[in-house]
Amino acid sequence: MTGVGQKGSSLDEAAVRDLCAAEIARWNIRGRRVLAIVPDHTRTAPMDLMFRVLHGLMAGEAAAFDVLIALGTHPPMSDEAINQRLGITDRDRAPGGKYVGTKFLNHRWDDPTQLVSIGTITEREVTEISGGRMHEAVDVTINRLVLNYDLLLIVGPTFPHEVVGFSGGNKYLFPGISGKEILDMFHWLGALITNPEIIGAKYTPVRAIVDKAASLVPVERKCVSLVVEGKALAGLFIGSPEEAWDAASDLSSQVHIVYKDRSYRSVLSCAPAMYDELWVGAKCAYKLEPVVADGGELIIYAPHISEISVVHGAIIRQIGYHVRDYFVKQMPRFAHFPRGVIAHSTHVKGIGTYENGVERPRIEVTLATGIGEPECRAVNLGYRDFREIDKAAWQGREEEGVLLVPKAGETLYRLATKERS
Repeated sequence: MTGVGQKGSSLDEAAVRDLCAAEIARWNIRGRRVLAIVPDHTRTAPMDLMFRVLHGLMAGEAAAFDVLIALGTHPPMSDEAINQRLGITDRDRAPGGKYVGTKFLNHRWDDPTQLVSIGTITEREVTEISGGRMHEAVDVTINRLVLNYDLLLIVGPTFPHEVVGFSGGNKYLFPGISGKEILDMFHWLGALITNPEIIGAKYTPVRAIVDKAASLVPVERKCVSLVVEGKALAGLFIGSPEEAWDAASDLSSQVHIVYKDRSYRSVLSCAPAMYDELWVGAKCAYKLEPVVADGGELIIYAPHISEISVVHGAIIRQIGYHVRDYFVKQMPRFAHFPRGVIAHSTHVKGIGTYENGVERPRIEVTLATGIGEPECRAVNLGYRDFREIDKAAWQGREEEGVLLVPKAGETLYRLATKERS
């Protein structure tokens, strides 16, 4: 593996090219078909720089250099959105353009014709890996396009993550380009463990499931793992997905985790524009839940968000947002709903209890978004009118137990100790 990274550093394009060139020279890519697997717009990373560098290094040698967007269950990206993400134009992709030979593809998790089974994680393996939390076999499906290539090149950032611990590495395959079965299975496993326990933890049962699924992929895998700090590229690690992610997650734990000495009764968590629906904007809750005091309020401030989820909204409106045990203790009632969506519900609502038909969340989660009050109440979330919130009035009040996070969603906030004030 080749890599370099340090908190506070910034790699320029020349450094990125030199690092990638040194490692790729060992791969013997001449005449091979390469599929780059990259994240959509909901992950902060210099994907334009990375595409430009990697295409320059590989396209002339490889028989093909194509791009697949690892959407998971996110909506497909338009050609315009893909162009913006990768820093290219329609002219670049047209006949005579420098990227005319490259295909740009969206993953479709809900189209069975796009998927192929590559094996099974057995019930015994699931039971062992999950620590006895789950007892089932799972069919591992992936986008069948991967079988048309000789090398899969994962390119993407690593951050603390609510389901797997830290994102990146093989997670861009599962769930990035996987089918529903494995996606639902390990998202539910993450929900059973709960967000506060798993987020920012390195080797987790969910990571073990993801890596096990990746080991079944019958195509060589390489990875360029990125660590971003603000707008700077603080780290780049290139090698096997396991090695590159291992190094990137170590750096991410230094860059993307902020420790606080106290908890807060009120948190205003502001969503950036890249989160265009609550499905992804909820990361602003996941990353702040650990520092909200018992009985406190976490407000997701996002005037630009007016949709719960384009893909999953209808299901969420049926089940609402609830703590884990609300579902665990009534599973027959919810057995026909996708467990991946149920997992999302529990992560948003946060930890709590459900006893004798009474649900008691530890904190109150409130939306100050373009989603109206009736819909917020109907899905069991609080509501505030974003027009009545003055963000400036939240600044500098940490000693009062009030916290403003101007750009939330990727930095994890933790207590320096596990005690809550």
